[in-house]
Amino acid sequence: MESAGTEPPSVRRRLGFSEIPRKVRRIVLANVLGGVGFGYLYVFIGAYLPQVGVGAEVVGLLFGAQGVSIVLSAIPLGIYSDRRGRKGLLLIASVIVPPSVLVFAFTTDLWWLVPASVVAGIGEGAFLSTWNAIIADQTTVEQRNAAFSLSFILNNVAVGAGFALPLAFPALQAATGIDSHTIHIGALVVTDAFGFLMPIAFYLLLRGYRESVRPREARPKTMDWRPLLKFSGINGLIGLGAGFFIPLVATWMLLKFAVQDTWSGPLLALANVTIGIAAIGSTPLAKRYGPVRAIVMAQGLSTAFMLSLAFTTNAVLAGGLYLVRAALMNMSAPIGDSFLMGIITPEQRGLASAVNSIIWRLPNSVTTVLGGILMAAGYYDLPILLATAFYVTSISLFFTVFRNVLPSG
Repeated sequence: MESAGTEPPSVRRRLGFSEIPRKVRRIVLANVLGGVGFGYLYVFIGAYLPQVGVGAEVVGLLFGAQGVSIVLSAIPLGIYSDRRGRKGLLLIASVIVPPSVLVFAFTTDLWWLVPASVVAGIGEGAFLSTWNAIIADQTTVEQRNAAFSLSFILNNVAVGAGFALPLAFPALQAATGIDSHTIHIGALVVTDAFGFLMPIAFYLLLRGYRESVRPREARPKTMDWRPLLKFSGINGLIGLGAGFFIPLVATWMLLKFAVQDTWSGPLLALANVTIGIAAIGSTPLAKRYGPVRAIVMAQGLSTAFMLSLAFTTNAVLAGGLYLVRAALMNMSAPIGDSFLMGIITPEQRGLASAVNSIIWRLPNSVTTVLGGILMAAGYYDLPILLATAFYVTSISLFFTVFRNVLPSG
């Protein structure tokens, strides 16, 4: 793969990324190192653990524990990020996540897996409290949509590669004679090894980065919290609905259609590739229709495709509908990140990322547990209907509140 700073200028112009500062492109590329392992872990928990006797309600608990730890850690970490700087916190986050993932390779005991999920959540909370702010601090309004789109695309390609790994497992078993369990565990260890390289890459890239943190007396005495709370509150409804179904897609495919991880993993991988391709169009979509209308268009169409999954009786059709849903919904993600960073002051960006994550993750964590319980009880499609209702409410409120708001510096 060519580095973000060395790809041919003609390619960068064609994809619209040449306007992004070179250092930002390289930092975004370094983040890819942890994406493969994260993607495979998602499949490992959601689709492989149920195959070895771990119940859907436990899967929901593990995803939920991670989300709750993000919620509890994000605000203090966001405040620290704004007051003391982003760089150190990003390095710490990249250091603690890989060891917590490695725990899943050695046990299915909840006394170990739940704490590992919590530690991973704290690391993710630290990451979310710094990542968007670091990108926003080093880009202008004109560069920001492209920067967030590039970050989103590369991360989804890496996560998609992790999702796709189980597709190769049957052939690997046949060629080597190694049993399925050993291959699954080995893949988790190998992919997580790339995550251990991420803090090294961040350290090297950020050595010369000097943050301009205002002293206490130079910070604004008052801040307007209304834009942040309105945006995050409405976005939280998406999180509330998504938790019922989205983290449990692989589990849903297994329970409803008996689709093993050797197929649901590649489906999630293909979804991520589709998401990455779709995200290329997010910047021109936002330029043509404005960020608010672009977000509403993408999310509205996505919700229609998600609802159709509840009435699908064919696994192949369900997979196709999910691909379209994922691409459309996530096309709006980089536009939304850029929009939020543009409607708040720079002094709020770390805390804003934390607050937005909390208000999204807290209800998401709760409903993921509920979604797992519903699926375990045989109500496979009820989580989809509940998710749709919350999506429609959120999209309608977002357009009503922000249709005349434009991002600034």
